[in-house]
Amino acid sequence: MTSEPWLSLADHLDSAADEGTFSGTVLITVGEETVLHACHGIANRSAAVPVMKRTRFEVASLSKMFTAVAVLSVLDDAGISVHAPVSGLLPAHRRPRTLDPAITVHHLLTHTSGIGDYAEEDENLPGYVPDYSALWRDVPNYRMRRPDDFLPLYSDLPPVSRPGEAYHYCNAGFVLLGALLEELTGGEFTQVVTARVLQRAGMAHSGYFALDEARPDIALGYLPPERPGGPWRSNIYSIPVIGGGDGGAFVTALDVDRFLRAVASGSLLGPETTARMLTPHAQVEDGLWMGYGAYLRADGSFGYGGGDPGVEAIARHLPSRHATMVILANVEGALDAVYDQVVEAFRGL
Repeated sequence: MTSEPWLSLADHLDSAADEGTFSGTVLITVGEETVLHACHGIANRSAAVPVMKRTRFEVASLSKMFTAVAVLSVLDDAGISVHAPVSGLLPAHRRPRTLDPAITVHHLLTHTSGIGDYAEEDENLPGYVPDYSALWRDVPNYRMRRPDDFLPLYSDLPPVSRPGEAYHYCNAGFVLLGALLEELTGGEFTQVVTARVLQRAGMAHSGYFALDEARPDIALGYLPPERPGGPWRSNIYSIPVIGGGDGGAFVTALDVDRFLRAVASGSLLGPETTARMLTPHAQVEDGLWMGYGAYLRADGSFGYGGGDPGVEAIARHLPSRHATMVILANVEGALDAVYDQVVEAFRGL
């Protein structure tokens, strides 16, 4: 890393870390070369453990890509079409009572099912949830361990649109995909995705770790002090105790790079299914489309982002340049502090 853009980016990351607005890691690779792998901030504030290259970050919805790959893999093995109705694959007790029979796996993977979301992100809809952590004030987060545990939160919600009518981001849709994985394989969601995606992609340091498990190299997610001079707070009461279909895996930046490259190469799903995954199926906005569990951009890149209380992440891969960009952080607001500068440098590759 010797060119001016990368030196400027490194300086900006240093400044953001010094100001306390960034705690995390930024990785940029091109081919076999690591252009930048910067680590800043504190992974564990109680023990003063710094963020390192081996630090594992919870990445919220970025893990929806892992769910999508696992689903496509299982469907291929079972000879089931992505256009199969969900109601024909899941028994009634594992799906919402308000589920439209016309909804297919395709709709869930592309956020076009229109089902009501337990964590609605559209502030213009009646069910909008402005604070995700507020969900767990009345529902104990330590009980949320399997896809079916979330079903009471959205089983009776009315749909927000008809199937296939429009893109509408939906966490519940990916929770439902987690239940589908369990139903089709007979295994637990976390075990299925670990075996079919993480291990196959060479993500040896990543996994679905419960918040109450003592594991090494974990970055705790942090919420800012409630009062000036007060202590930082961890997010252990603000998110489900273990990740599921809609998010929550723990990963290293290098493992995210391995995953994106494994998707791009077709080694995880084969060329035909990979092509379907990376085909634009629904327009999100100008220059942005939804594939199967991946956002596709006009420049040919694909990836995903995520945010939970105390957690922010984004990753993007540009196959034409064999280039990857990963930002993982364990404080909120970190992406605001560094995103534009990282993207500008990435675009200049």
